[in-house]
Amino acid sequence: MSDKSSNQMWGGRFAAGPDAIMEAINASIGFDKRMAAQDIAGSRAHAAMLAAKGIVTPSDAEAMREGLLTVLSEIETGDFAFSTALEDIHMNVEARLKEVIGEPAGRLHTGRSRNDQVATDFRLWVRDQLDAAEAGLKALMRALVAQADSGADWVMPGFTHLQTAQPVTWGHHMMAYVEMFARDLSRVQDARKRMNESPLGAAALAGTSFPIDRDMTATALGFDCPMANSLDAVSDRDFALEFLSVASISAMHLSRFAEELVIWSSAQFRFVTLSDRFSTGSSIMPQKKNPDAAELIRAKIGRIFGANVALMMVMKGLPLAYSKDMQEDKEQVFDAADNWMLALAAMEGMVKDMSANQPALEAAASAGFSTATDLADWLVRELDLPFRDAHHVTGSLVAMAEQKDCDLPDLSLDDMQSVHAGITAAVFDVLGVHNSVASRTSYGGTAPVRVREQVARWKDALA
Repeated sequence: MSDKSSNQMWGGRFAAGPDAIMEAINASIGFDKRMAAQDIAGSRAHAAMLAAKGIVTPSDAEAMREGLLTVLSEIETGDFAFSTALEDIHMNVEARLKEVIGEPAGRLHTGRSRNDQVATDFRLWVRDQLDAAEAGLKALMRALVAQADSGADWVMPGFTHLQTAQPVTWGHHMMAYVEMFARDLSRVQDARKRMNESPLGAAALAGTSFPIDRDMTATALGFDCPMANSLDAVSDRDFALEFLSVASISAMHLSRFAEELVIWSSAQFRFVTLSDRFSTGSSIMPQKKNPDAAELIRAKIGRIFGANVALMMVMKGLPLAYSKDMQEDKEQVFDAADNWMLALAAMEGMVKDMSANQPALEAAASAGFSTATDLADWLVRELDLPFRDAHHVTGSLVAMAEQKDCDLPDLSLDDMQSVHAGITAAVFDVLGVHNSVASRTSYGGTAPVRVREQVARWKDALA
């Protein structure tokens, strides 16, 4: 396909082609060629509808539909020469179609505009990304459920402020992320449903005088219905913004977990060992095994957040309907989608491959006075102390243990009774970390029995 400015398909009105600077700033083919498959699918549906409504002949429609498949094949095999002079994917495809089938190609654009065409292509592309995100989230959730299943009763420290708080189970911690990613999944599904309406047939902004059938093209492209207002159809990108918003929230969850994996895999924690597939070595320190995949997930998330803000800034001041500013809607979404899908896949791989260090988890769970709350609860339950009094007694016992350089279960009964005479030997039944987690049987609690219930529920849901 030629790359001559004389091929400017909006010709006519302009006597001379744009100079190099204008061509460079105006062209989007460098990035919107990623929508080639969606563009051709939309055009094939449009051609079939034009024939069904008697707007073009069946033979012209068949030539267009077959010729578009030829163009798609050339693009997929790398034999297509994209032209900057032709600005975008729509003009590139149409120009090549004319070279392939001749005069009938000129009828393809009847009853539509590039405005509704690009809105349709972009919706189709974002919809495909939402489908990919759904698959990626489900795969990650399955990997987390498998980890939870294998360690439903392994004790580990639960943290607040990154300080030891109370013992929890490994399975409970894994299932916390299952719940987070499940909400991400629900947002993906909600967003897909909300954006699944077809702009095609809205034309430039006001609809068209041709007797088109928008329901037919909407159905052919898998949309639930046509969009109800032609101005809205071509002028909003809230579906892309919602995609970026959903991606940003999910990315935040990925980044939080990535941060934990960085901490947990350190020599100071040794909670997990990441596989060699998702780690790298040091060029100078032979002992190092760096959690690079987790660190890169943590860093790439900023690009997704940035894309969300960038597109908000593009759209915030635009009057109805279409403005050329909206050409800047795609690169951010493309980049965010790439990084979200990569982060999901990398995290799934890390979770599937990582090994939890059960002895290190249990040793850490037993340290830092992690059963202090269990002691306070016991004082309330068994001695009928007001919780604030129990809190004070427990704090005094923690201070005593610190002075003796031991943990709460290592204090003698005499030690404890010197703080409160009512304490009995039964208190030692609640001070072990296994006793602690087993007692947390409230719905959503860390007790292994509760964890296994949630594991079973999610196995069924994700089957």
